[in-house]
Amino acid sequence: MAILLTACGEGPWNSPYPAGAASGRTLFASFSERPKHLDPARAYSSDEFRIIGQVYEPPLQYHYLQRPYALEPLTAGVLPTVRYLDRDLKVLPDDAPEAAIAYSEYAIHLKPGIRFQPHPAFVRDSEGAYRYHALTDEQLASIARLDDFGERATREVTAEDYAHQIKRLAHPQLHSPIAELMKTYIVGFRELADVLKRDLDARGPRAVLDLRDYALEGVQVMDGQHYRVRLHGKYPQFRFWLAMPFFAPMPWEAERFYSQPGLVAKNITLDWYPVGTGAYQLIENNPNRRIVLGRNPYFHDEFYPTEGEPGDRESGLLVNAGNRLPFIDRVVLALEKETIPYWNKFLQGYYDSSGLASDNFDQAVQFSAQGNAELTREMLAQGISLETAVAASSYYMGFNLLDPVIGGLDERHCKLRQALSIALDYEEFITIFMNGRGIPAQGMVPPGIFGHLDGLRGINPYVYDWVGNAPRRKSIEAARQRLAEAGYPRGVDAVTGKPLVLYLDITARGPDDKSLLNWYRKQFDKLGIQLVLRATDYNQFQQKMANGNAQIFQWGWNADYPDPENFFFLLYGPNRKAGLGGENAANYQSERFDRLFERMRNMDDGPARLEVIQQLQEIVRHDAPWIFGYHPKSFALHHAWFRNLKPNLMANNDLKYQLIEPAQRVARQREWNRPRVWPLLVGLILFFAALVPAWHGYRRRQRASAL
Repeated sequence: MAILLTACGEGPWNSPYPAGAASGRTLFASFSERPKHLDPARAYSSDEFRIIGQVYEPPLQYHYLQRPYALEPLTAGVLPTVRYLDRDLKVLPDDAPEAAIAYSEYAIHLKPGIRFQPHPAFVRDSEGAYRYHALTDEQLASIARLDDFGERATREVTAEDYAHQIKRLAHPQLHSPIAELMKTYIVGFRELADVLKRDLDARGPRAVLDLRDYALEGVQVMDGQHYRVRLHGKYPQFRFWLAMPFFAPMPWEAERFYSQPGLVAKNITLDWYPVGTGAYQLIENNPNRRIVLGRNPYFHDEFYPTEGEPGDRESGLLVNAGNRLPFIDRVVLALEKETIPYWNKFLQGYYDSSGLASDNFDQAVQFSAQGNAELTREMLAQGISLETAVAASSYYMGFNLLDPVIGGLDERHCKLRQALSIALDYEEFITIFMNGRGIPAQGMVPPGIFGHLDGLRGINPYVYDWVGNAPRRKSIEAARQRLAEAGYPRGVDAVTGKPLVLYLDITARGPDDKSLLNWYRKQFDKLGIQLVLRATDYNQFQQKMANGNAQIFQWGWNADYPDPENFFFLLYGPNRKAGLGGENAANYQSERFDRLFERMRNMDDGPARLEVIQQLQEIVRHDAPWIFGYHPKSFALHHAWFRNLKPNLMANNDLKYQLIEPAQRVARQREWNRPRVWPLLVGLILFFAALVPAWHGYRRRQRASAL
């Protein structure tokens, strides 16, 4: 009876959601680990940005459809204007030499009428006092979560809110991950951080500092809708930081509200309940079950893009051009720690999209004879689509240029590294270990970043030939020839007669890594080189890298922002790791490269900068401080009712552009989850068939007892 009664509800019997939930404009997705921080001064990981990117709005954002990635105004009315100043604060022309520029000043004009999401921190009583800024023990007794506050209010955003957030980045209690970088650039930031630390030390770690009482020299509020940020020197990459939640507005009222010890004890904090201006607000945060975002009732006017890349219109990405955002009313993220139930729910239509794990990759994707990823027939039959995107990331094998065997910039050592670059077959690596999810790297700049070139102009000529309108890795014979020219014919030192032995430092130690390590040995063995693997834990590995003791190593880099400077600085001499603690793990130092890098990093995008980038590419391709490995490719699946999907690896606020067709989802869920009642009916028939002889036996015993 209990089983049969489940059929009385609306929708499929096995639906994990309340009746009627699928018929609304709700996106159903999942998460596996709860985000640690939702405070925009502290959050920096992708799972955190996935949430706060929908809640907080910095002045700028990335255009959803255009590639290469392009900035556009979000809460700013126009893109910031930049002017350059000398040491006497006199304005310089835009083409002033970098050496003459003492300061850069970014002027940001805000759109009027933007309001914060409704929140208890803004509620005032009849006399204008804030109702919830000084909660009594009696009031706290009835409060367990933010929803327990009876009233909410809002107010308009001002330039002071943006200035307040920048001050928060300097707060020593928040430990913002970009604080050290901003100390280098924002005028007065380091001094503010020192003053805040001094006052905290004097008043105790539990003291609450009102940042309105502190000045930040480099941030000047001109009026309610206009503020300026002054930087040391020229730093054009600052515009990319203005598209990250670190620079979203923060109302002082929210910080004062959340600083109350009674709320902190109940975990009602800014790290748990954000307050912003974005298209969505966090309405439920239960990381042991689900996280729910709902439409912000005060969201300002914003509209879907009216233009994109060639092909976007044909693929349906401009059907909603000019329509008001957002299209989705509610986002439900359910906790899923295991990949199998997550995958099964996606196939049943209960999740609108899915990533791909190794357990289900072959079920979903197959590769054509040309090596292109295609969906299997099973996926196509369900109307599932595949979206792929090359990440703005690079994984590489690096050489320590300080090492006497593998290092050095003379032609002999360069040819040794070039030979190894040819021998390591990353096409094979991507096929075996990445399920085809990657493309071989041709240099420093990934696709989608200014300076990356496709086709013949973009290949690494020291490793690849251009054959049949595509790059082809040079033969192993070519690698052996360069190895001989380097003084190691057939892997033997021509001077000493000893075999060449090289050392690869790795952090892999588990049994699952055995096949990978064997593959590395095989690649070096093709040249007759003996490869010795030196396994350590990650802390020891980092220490060896800091000391410059590793010979060959594996590493990678994810872009902070879409600019070639964010990749080329990984080989900038003054940024070397050994002795200086920078990110140049190869300890590469080329006077010509450094000179060109210093010229390129602050140039505006254009033909002149592109030419310098290609000169930098040529230098590092020849010198080969890295074996340019691969750029990973993300694979994502989505159902036919989930629309307006275009991978944007820089944007954090993409949910507002996406669209759900709920009627189609409901129809497919019913089709794919029809209950199979016949096993139950067969079971009932067998049950009653077994019951009949038992009943007759019982009746016979009853009659026998009566006689």
